[in-house]
Amino acid sequence: MTAASFREAVIDLDAVTANVRTLALRVAPARAMAVVKADAYGHGAVPVARAALAGGASWLGTADLGEALALRAAGIEAPVLAWLHDPGADFTEAIGAGIDLGLSSAEQLRRAAADARAAGRVALVHLKIDSGLSRNGVPADEWAGVVALAAELEREGSLRVRGVFSHLANTSPDADDAQLAVFERALAEASAAGLDPELRHIASTAAALSRPDARYDLVRLGIACYGIPPYCDGTTSAELGLVPVMTLRGRVAAVRRIAAGDGVSYGHTWRAERPTTLALVPLGYADGVPRQASGRGEVLLGGARRRIVGRIAMDQFLVDVGDDPVEVGDEAVLFGDPATGAPSADDWGDAADTIGYEIVTRIGPRVPRRYVGGAA
Repeated sequence: MTAASFREAVIDLDAVTANVRTLALRVAPARAMAVVKADAYGHGAVPVARAALAGGASWLGTADLGEALALRAAGIEAPVLAWLHDPGADFTEAIGAGIDLGLSSAEQLRRAAADARAAGRVALVHLKIDSGLSRNGVPADEWAGVVALAAELEREGSLRVRGVFSHLANTSPDADDAQLAVFERALAEASAAGLDPELRHIASTAAALSRPDARYDLVRLGIACYGIPPYCDGTTSAELGLVPVMTLRGRVAAVRRIAAGDGVSYGHTWRAERPTTLALVPLGYADGVPRQASGRGEVLLGGARRRIVGRIAMDQFLVDVGDDPVEVGDEAVLFGDPATGAPSADDWGDAADTIGYEIVTRIGPRVPRRYVGGAA
């Protein structure tokens, strides 16, 4: 950290590569897609994409077309799938850039075909069936009509159905079984319509690890690429052979001694029970540190985990260090690799009543990313 940057997120690209390699070996012979949507869950889409490809990912996944096009603009030529589109989306640029389109309706199919004709190209599409998550995807009762239309457009030459996919809710084994049954019927109907997709995919990270029968030809690896477990059951990254990629840290900006009874931060929700020392860390909810973790989140400071006291503010929070020595400039690690003694992103998720996914993804642009390892 420099004097101008007293906060930073350190992104370990070697950890990305190692995590993807570990995961790809576990799901083989299915191919691995590394999902880099939302700026790679806050880690930086372009450097993470390159590191994931170096680890054995053969596909990249994004939510929207802008994210996919940014990868192409950076010179990344690997197959990319984008699956969530504005109702008035123009697919022309994406088709020209060789980006695969995840489509969830007959209207999207028609628009993709029209844009492909206008561009003199063939659109590569993956048709999504809603197998029970009740989000985007073709409803099961409309699927037969959509695959018939897709087969007609494929024969016409304006598009090619490269994949059929869905998404599991990861609710329970029985619920997953029911969704897989819907998916199997959808595949059979696609085949009966004359489609022969080379890629079938339904598993994101959780199912990819726990349900070999859900791997099919491709799995979409998301949060585990970043070293965070996909489960909310206390499983650690180390138990899965993964290394957390992001370390969020800041430097102590002020130190002060307070007396017993003194209140701390807005609303004085915490008062000292005894004389103690407070360390001020210049990170707050403007940086993505969740205010909900006030009084519950911990940081690694001075070789020990210490509790935040008082409310987390927009730009800062306070840590109780008791009678231990602390100085301005000392490093405070909010989360990182628990093997170093630091809290994990999941620990912060627990403190904020959310999940580790949200903790890393919400770290804002005011926090500089510093890349180490890989192509950094």
